[in-house]
Amino acid sequence: MGARTADDGLVVETELGAVGGVRRRGVRSWRGIPFAASTAGAARFRAPRPASGWDGVRAAHRFGPVAPQLRRGQFIGAAPHLPRSEDCLSLNVISPEGAGPTAGLPVMVFLHGGAYSVGSSGEYPRQGELFAARHGIVYVSCNYRLGALGWLDLRAYSMPGHPIEANLGLRDQLAALEWVQRNIRRFGGDPSRVTLFGESAGGNSVTTLMTVPAAAGLFARAIAQSSPANAVYPAEVAQRWAGEYVRLLSRLVDDDDLESEAPEDAARMLRFADPAVLARATTELAVRTPDENPGTISLAPVIDGELLPWRPLDAFKEGRAHRVPLVIGTNDREGSLFEGRIDILPTTKPRIRAIFANTGKKARKRIKRQYPGLPERRPAADFAGDFTFWFPSVKLAERHARFAPTWSYRFDAAPRMARLLGLDATHGLELFALFEKFDTPVGVGLTVLGGRGMFAAVGRRMQARWAAFAAVGTPEPARSPLGRGGSDGNGGADGCLDWPPYAEPERLTLIFDRRDRIEADPRGERRIAWQRFVPHV
Repeated sequence: MGARTADDGLVVETELGAVGGVRRRGVRSWRGIPFAASTAGAARFRAPRPASGWDGVRAAHRFGPVAPQLRRGQFIGAAPHLPRSEDCLSLNVISPEGAGPTAGLPVMVFLHGGAYSVGSSGEYPRQGELFAARHGIVYVSCNYRLGALGWLDLRAYSMPGHPIEANLGLRDQLAALEWVQRNIRRFGGDPSRVTLFGESAGGNSVTTLMTVPAAAGLFARAIAQSSPANAVYPAEVAQRWAGEYVRLLSRLVDDDDLESEAPEDAARMLRFADPAVLARATTELAVRTPDENPGTISLAPVIDGELLPWRPLDAFKEGRAHRVPLVIGTNDREGSLFEGRIDILPTTKPRIRAIFANTGKKARKRIKRQYPGLPERRPAADFAGDFTFWFPSVKLAERHARFAPTWSYRFDAAPRMARLLGLDATHGLELFALFEKFDTPVGVGLTVLGGRGMFAAVGRRMQARWAAFAAVGTPEPARSPLGRGGSDGNGGADGCLDWPPYAEPERLTLIFDRRDRIEADPRGERRIAWQRFVPHV
């Protein structure tokens, strides 16, 4: 099937039926397209199934329902007016004006973050529009299952006729990528030039999917922003969390019939509990985990021996990851954001002590020298951010670079308000620059004291690099007509500064800042200290 004849170019024939989009701000958008069937009822805790087709033209003007989540749990979830449903597996496509089925444009598929417990593909409605309008990208975003419905290993509670599978969120993402392969050409995209990218939990999904055998051929390149790449756990660890989750859930549902933890009782409760109650129990488990198991995140992929047969960092070390070009990096101070309700990292004295107990005395002394004053607030935040995001990303870059082209970055730019708040370039800050989210309440607040021009320029350079990577496989945009360095030392938005691939021993890394620069092995002494502190990573 090709594109249905339509003067406005907004009706596209997909494998399941025609979808009608809208024209906004110089791009065409299609929202809420189902890529798999509802996961409610008997399909709960099952791998995604094919969606049913439809007759006529399906209006694709609104984002689909968000995955069940709390608005005010551990993290701020989707706005209360947005519908929540287990029928949440939908995606969105943004395509440049006039891009027909023969355009062959590069495709970027974004996986949202949110600690695998909150978020959606529609949390910033304009996200991706500038990639399409400015850089000729076909941009795709998708919803996937969250919380216990997507990221707990509850297989111990499978029953005859009611099986439960693991890694359901990953399976949803795979189903979306498979849909892209089958359909994206009709929207002007080239299925052989798909770049998978994501941030935080979305970044963890990217680095994990790079080691999932079933993902082979579904994307040609990858970008991992602030990936907690080591937050993938053995089945025995994940199943302990599952048992604790079932106990928490039984108290919330006040199930008088659940007099034991017998698998059949728990299985019935899991099948019929209201999604909102499942989300509440998920939050309770997530709140407990940082103190009960410091340095871990209970909502995460699991090494299930089926979909995911090995620990991702081991797969990268042994060359078993998909050998696609990779851009990977973190922000300057990842951990400074995680305070108060979202304090999920090893930032407290007991949590830090628990992590220190797993290594030798000399290694502990060496790592303490890297964070003077530990466990005071600022050094504790930096220790935790490096443990969770920075060092695993460095190790992944080091290992992947031995087998495939790899580029490493660090994002240091921060507006004045972020500096005054003590956040600096913290976790997630680069998304406001990359997607130019300056019209959001947070975006306005970040730049209220100035620095918007600088921050926006950094974001345009980053955006241009990401788009160039999607187009040609290297993050080098076309040169500025002003010549090398352009007018501001960076070539303006085209990022004219050369960005060499990452490789040992130089470990050349691009630092995004007011003026971008290349550093060799940034924080190398700290990297060596971490290697001795957590050699298993």
